[in-house]
Amino acid sequence: MKNILKHGGVKAGIFMIVFYQIVMLTVFMSGYSAIPKNVTNLTVAIVNEDQQSGTEFVQKLQEQLPFKVVTNESLQQAKTGLEDRDIHMIIRIPGDFTEKLSEQGGKAQLQYLINESNPTTITSSMKNVAAQITAQIGAQVQAQSFKGVLSSMQVPAEQSKQIVESTMDKVSSDIVLSNPQPAGMQNQMAPMFITMALYVGAMIYAMQSIGGMKQLQGQMGKWKAFFAMRGVNLLVSILAPLVGIGIYFMVQGYGVEAFLKLWMVHSLQLFVSIEFTSIFIMLLGQGGMLINMIFVLSQSIANGTSMSPEMMPGYFKFVSQITPMFYSTHLDYNILFGGGRTVHYAVGLALVGVGAFVINTAIHHFKKAKQTSTTQESVQQPVMI
Repeated sequence: MKNILKHGGVKAGIFMIVFYQIVMLTVFMSGYSAIPKNVTNLTVAIVNEDQQSGTEFVQKLQEQLPFKVVTNESLQQAKTGLEDRDIHMIIRIPGDFTEKLSEQGGKAQLQYLINESNPTTITSSMKNVAAQITAQIGAQVQAQSFKGVLSSMQVPAEQSKQIVESTMDKVSSDIVLSNPQPAGMQNQMAPMFITMALYVGAMIYAMQSIGGMKQLQGQMGKWKAFFAMRGVNLLVSILAPLVGIGIYFMVQGYGVEAFLKLWMVHSLQLFVSIEFTSIFIMLLGQGGMLINMIFVLSQSIANGTSMSPEMMPGYFKFVSQITPMFYSTHLDYNILFGGGRTVHYAVGLALVGVGAFVINTAIHHFKKAKQTSTTQESVQQPVMI
């Protein structure tokens, strides 16, 4: 047993067991601690169209809501923010809200607009908040009616009961959902699953392909091998996503147009992921897989499918901006369900790829210079045996 424990492979295996536990639990415990703690960082817009007592309701809502509240935007501006995921819910107070409350038997309605093309934690939280707001305002209206009854002359019990009942269910909610997701957890998680599968594949492919490139450098030359490998990477990036997207579309079809758009996005994502994961392999060889493992686990939170950037702790918010998965998952949201800022996400993904390619080119350049000088020194100096 002692000899086995001394073996390099066994030692490496033990190290990986310990390393993976440390990384995974540190990343997940620190990342998911943001739910529900950082829900207060989400933004809710209140659009008041009631010129009578709407301002009072807005003030009460501002005091009660545990979110960042925006009150100075028009309904159209707020809808644009909702589509772009900058605003997470709109509360609209209609122009006849006070009038309906004052009418005998009238029903006042608050409208809630929610974009379902978001992480489920956001949509479910906003739906719960909408129900709570309606219940609270209804209770306040009923309490005010009680106060009015009690402060008046003595009222017979039967009449008092009728007055109280007339105030119950006085306020109702109208929840308007945009960009609905098809039923089934597989649809909600599809952006993460497709992106994650291709990213992990890219990480493994990068390690194997760079090893092959190094072996061919002697025959082809360093730069020819480097750019030839990029050509292969491009070909792989175009063809490989067809497998994963094809499997998903066999389960849930969205039509030819959505298929083609998803194919284009994930071809770009795969190429960018290969370049990004290659950075650490180019720098550290197989040891770069340890860094890649940290990034793949970090992106499982930073990709934005479990929480929005506003909720993320600082480290994950930073990772989301410099890695491919955040941009890819949001492009999937837009293609499959709907949403705004598509060009923003596409440009962001492309810029990550350009940055990674430049870094890899620089690493390759300096490694070449170092290897060349080492070769020259070995020629000039006799080998001592």
